[in-house]
Amino acid sequence: MRVDVFNAMKRAGKINRRSMLKGMTAASAVAATGGVFTGASVRPAYAGGHAALRAEILKIPGVGQGSPGDAEWQKVGEMCLGPTKEVVQEGEFAGVELTFMGLNNQNLHNFLFRGFLKPWEAYTGAKINWIDLAQADYNARLQQSIATGTVDFDIIEMGAPFEGDVLGRGMASEMPDWVKSSIDMDDYVDYLKAPVGTWDGKTYRISIDGDCHTFAYRTDYFPDGAPKTWQEINQISKDLIGTEDPLTGLPAHGYLDPLKGWGGFGFYFLENRAAAYAKHPGDIAWLFDPDTMKPRVNNPAWVQAIQDVLDLIEAGAYPADQINADPGTTGFQQFLAGTGSMLMWWGDIGSNARTSDTSLVGDVVGFGINPGSDRVYNAAAGAWENTYNEAPNMAYLGWGVYVMATVDSDSKRQKAAWSAAAHLGGKDLSLWASAYPSGFQPYRNTHFQYDEWEAAGYDRAFIEDYLGSNADSYNHPNAALEPRIPGIFQYYSVAEDELAKGYAGQYAGAQETADAIAAAWENITDQIGRDQQIALYKASLGL
Repeated sequence: MRVDVFNAMKRAGKINRRSMLKGMTAASAVAATGGVFTGASVRPAYAGGHAALRAEILKIPGVGQGSPGDAEWQKVGEMCLGPTKEVVQEGEFAGVELTFMGLNNQNLHNFLFRGFLKPWEAYTGAKINWIDLAQADYNARLQQSIATGTVDFDIIEMGAPFEGDVLGRGMASEMPDWVKSSIDMDDYVDYLKAPVGTWDGKTYRISIDGDCHTFAYRTDYFPDGAPKTWQEINQISKDLIGTEDPLTGLPAHGYLDPLKGWGGFGFYFLENRAAAYAKHPGDIAWLFDPDTMKPRVNNPAWVQAIQDVLDLIEAGAYPADQINADPGTTGFQQFLAGTGSMLMWWGDIGSNARTSDTSLVGDVVGFGINPGSDRVYNAAAGAWENTYNEAPNMAYLGWGVYVMATVDSDSKRQKAAWSAAAHLGGKDLSLWASAYPSGFQPYRNTHFQYDEWEAAGYDRAFIEDYLGSNADSYNHPNAALEPRIPGIFQYYSVAEDELAKGYAGQYAGAQETADAIAAAWENITDQIGRDQQIALYKASLGL
């Protein structure tokens, strides 16, 4: 079913996002000279050999040539060894064994790292052992190490929200200066620069990912552009009940909310709805009151976000058994496979749409920032304001690679660990990982050179849409920022537990569900220490 009938529901004068981006097609030139959309300084255009390497790796295997596998990962890893060879002698780390802890989601993350690092191991003589974790198990495993002080890994794939727990406890190794030069940290988009990745003025993180949530939608459902507000999305999702998907012929569905927890990571998906309602342009805080750490999660804005989901559950708008769908399901088993018309997810859904064998929607997908709302809640005034508001969710601040302080007592192991981390965070390798299924999305200014993507096989309009949604989110003036405070995933995990009860009908409604989350958050704050949390929360917000 084509849903042209919904065009009338869209706001008068709404501009197609792709049309808006036509004025941005000079982005590649901006990236080479002054920073894409960020104002950040970027090194001038690459030397011919460097540009040729980037072009060559982007053809492995080539867009539309099927999903890459271990052979491609190893080949890219070997071709990107140049920075390693500048600072490490062949065989220099012979006899060194290191343990790396990271994710195994969707056969990405650690699976790619294995391939990328095999040629590094062959050249340096070091050996990597692996701890593979499912997303839902990650927080519990890391928190166990933190609580017991038993760190059984030397390198970890970790997000910035955990920095309060890990860096604040002195568990990580400070980055050597040679690593900063090797990976070109100046190339990061602005929001990933310090203080992200730092603690007490010291740098600890190599970024390998950007992480913000962007809006993916089916252009065969919405040929004239995406819905602009959550209010529209909710109504469309209800109106699609009983209709037919234009691509698959199966039942049509609107927006795909994940209703099952994901080790704390699922809470980000309620945040997407809540951000538009709760993140007031005049207030940088939206999760807690910065002066008291009193949760805002049960104020009218968050209650509205929960109510939206409850309404869609009651209406029967979701696919069958959505109560057991976590975010991995909504992104990979549903949206990319042709179920549903709208999704908020991390930006790598875009690269998967065109380069994954399991994707059916590559030709009918468009992208935008987090939808807005017709009204926004002013927490300071305690009242709704009837004005349009949008707030992209900077969910998780991107994955990074961190080296643990356990290697610092042995200079050879320390250099080996940082060399492996630097290889994974290398400038050229990161471009390939942004363009192909990896679990990561663009995060460097030089990732936004459209010509490179187009030469790899992406069409220009798709890339303008996909990369534009990331850049617009990173640089939005009302972005909803992630706090780097101790226990953040304790807050998120308990919120998931209470939401599950609410979605299953165990609470009277949205307000009671939100109140249960707020009460649990207050307990966590008191356990950690309220004064400490207030200070760190303010610092994370720049207050």
